[in-house]
Amino acid sequence: MPEISYPLAFAAAKTWFKLGGITVDMQGTEHIPERGGAVVAFNHSSHLDFIFAGYPGEKRKRYTRFMAKREVFDHPVGGPVMRSFKHLSVDRASGAESLLVAAEACRRGEIVGIYPEATISRSFLVKDLKSGAARIAEQAQVPLVPVAMFGVHRIQTKGHPRDFSRGKTVVIRVGAPVPLAGDPVADTAELRRRMEALLEECIAAYPGKEPGAWWLPATHGGSAPTLEEAEALDAEEKRRRAERKAEKRAAKKA
Repeated sequence: MPEISYPLAFAAAKTWFKLGGITVDMQGTEHIPERGGAVVAFNHSSHLDFIFAGYPGEKRKRYTRFMAKREVFDHPVGGPVMRSFKHLSVDRASGAESLLVAAEACRRGEIVGIYPEATISRSFLVKDLKSGAARIAEQAQVPLVPVAMFGVHRIQTKGHPRDFSRGKTVVIRVGAPVPLAGDPVADTAELRRRMEALLEECIAAYPGKEPGAWWLPATHGGSAPTLEEAEALDAEEKRRRAERKAEKRAAKKA
């Protein structure tokens, strides 16, 4: 079946980049295999990461299939859109099933995109990673390719207003595949180390860094939360979300 949604989406995104004066500085795409399956792991700092995360694959004439929670596919609008891109529906409550779905896609020769941090990083640094990316790559016997992006969060991220003003830059760096040792813990630690190094390259290449800027990590002179502060903010958000769910359940029972 011919691809329709992805080519249209790339055309629309490129038009937006041109009209919005968005510069994409991308290097290392040669590490995305031209054929066969692979797991590509991205850092996660913006609600719009998915728009840019498909570009490394597109440069190699590949389409990246992203894992997304089943609830998105159940949505009357979002579901058909996700299926048109051939993204992968997974049940967050069943980690084993999610691994099987992704590994099978890799065996079919697909590029599978994963955000191993699971949630957006408020510090704009690489958070602790889930081991799923390494497990899938090992199970399917495909490359595990690390990618870091920096700058998308300036357009939209948690806790800050959207900013679609012109002149933004997004820096993307793709690294060589992680050598897998067959130990998910060790392989995930190596994946994080490589993603952190790639993110440092992105930040070093980023133009117009302003001391104290909200979008710059604290380790680079910005005012973004530290990893520890961001973790505390995430915990508080999780607590409040749980409280709201409990209140809704109590209201229904009443």
